[in-house]
Amino acid sequence: MNDLLHILLYIQIGLCVFCLYRIIRGPSIADRMVGVDIFGILVVGICAILSIITGKTFIIDIGIAWIILSFIGTLTLAKYLGGKSLNE
Repeated sequence: MNDLLHILLYIQIGLCVFCLYRIIRGPSIADRMVGVDIFGILVVGICAILSIITGKTFIIDIGIAWIILSFIGTLTLAKYLGGKSLNE
């Protein structure tokens, strides 16, 4: 079981590299934001796997904080791309 979790952890870290490529080389701002969203989801998955492997529950709190910040950033960028000001 532990070996499978390590393999899943390495796969998710490898997928983060592809997301970083999309963030850096994305043709538009929307493509880069999709890369940031997927990267955030992968980081939460990495936090969950690390929490299971190490038995430390505070790592889940880090993942929750990360996904909340990612959600707020996505909403902010969507309003900006929609042409509205941020205080509407």
